[in-house]
Amino acid sequence: MIDNANDLILATLNNAEKVHSETYEYKSLFLNSIFPDETNARFFPVVFIENEHARQFSDNKLSKKQLTNLYDAEGKVILGKGCIINCLTFGSHDWKKANQTIESIIELGENISVSEMIQVPTVYPVERGKYRILTGHRRFFALLFSYGYDHAAQFKVYDSKPLLYKVKQFQENASREDLPQYGKLQAFLSAMLEIDGLDQARLKVGEKRLTVKEKAKNLGISMGAYDNYNVLTRYTEVIKAYEDGLSAPFLKVKKIVLECETKYKEEHDKKQLNITDKKNVGEKILERLSGKRGASAKKPPTYKMKEIPSLQVLKTILFKDVSQLDLDIDWQNVNWDDHEEVNRQLTTLIEKLD
Repeated sequence: MIDNANDLILATLNNAEKVHSETYEYKSLFLNSIFPDETNARFFPVVFIENEHARQFSDNKLSKKQLTNLYDAEGKVILGKGCIINCLTFGSHDWKKANQTIESIIELGENISVSEMIQVPTVYPVERGKYRILTGHRRFFALLFSYGYDHAAQFKVYDSKPLLYKVKQFQENASREDLPQYGKLQAFLSAMLEIDGLDQARLKVGEKRLTVKEKAKNLGISMGAYDNYNVLTRYTEVIKAYEDGLSAPFLKVKKIVLECETKYKEEHDKKQLNITDKKNVGEKILERLSGKRGASAKKPPTYKMKEIPSLQVLKTILFKDVSQLDLDIDWQNVNWDDHEEVNRQLTTLIEKLD
């Protein structure tokens, strides 16, 4: 659920508005005092390096291997001023995903270096003089790439960790077109865990659960968008497909999910789906998303004739009833459902007519 369930219950009991209101101020903070949130959709395993080491790498005085050993960065991404190195396993799925993020960080870093950042990252304190990112991971990485680990920048700083911090992260992720679809689905699932926690807190203080409309409002999305997310996250197969690189629009995949559910219910006379049913539906969805044909759509058997050896044989087949010819073929007892047997008899027919 959430880390601070008791705080959430107390806040709900005292003042429902307090659940969503936190105090903050804008401060200038050193980048080396800030840490990413490993549970955020924007996170990837990263190691920050000193400006001098980044410069030495750029001047070819330090190799990738030397940097990797120096910072124990195997399986991570090295990030410093003007330096970003993918040290994950070459060619792996994670390596490819990291490369996509790296490209966007470099592009954003180049923009930041020549223009002012309109929306600064938000952070909250975790210990004395240290902060964790709430929103704006990519902007933070871009700042570090542009200016280095010792640089100071402007941040929106909350007095404490927000009660519904995953909801806040989702609100930003859902509104950004550049966030990968998999990241949005993961952010929705995390936010819904907090919404469920809020529901439990409301029940414990004698209030009703949130309505669907209220949940959508809390997440900062429309009812239609909420329904889209809700349908798409019903099946782990859909989330895994997006993680593995699926780029189809949400509405297209939602349509596939609903079609598979409806067809399964009709075929098995079901109104509600249990765990086994959902597993079977998930497999059908995966077939549709991967473009595979199911067993029911197997290519029908074909019938083949041996090469026709002469024009006379061809005319006989076309213009005469071959079943009435004396060819010693028992047409009455042919198993017409067995396409292999039918093919054998066609071969015999050609041979007899030749």
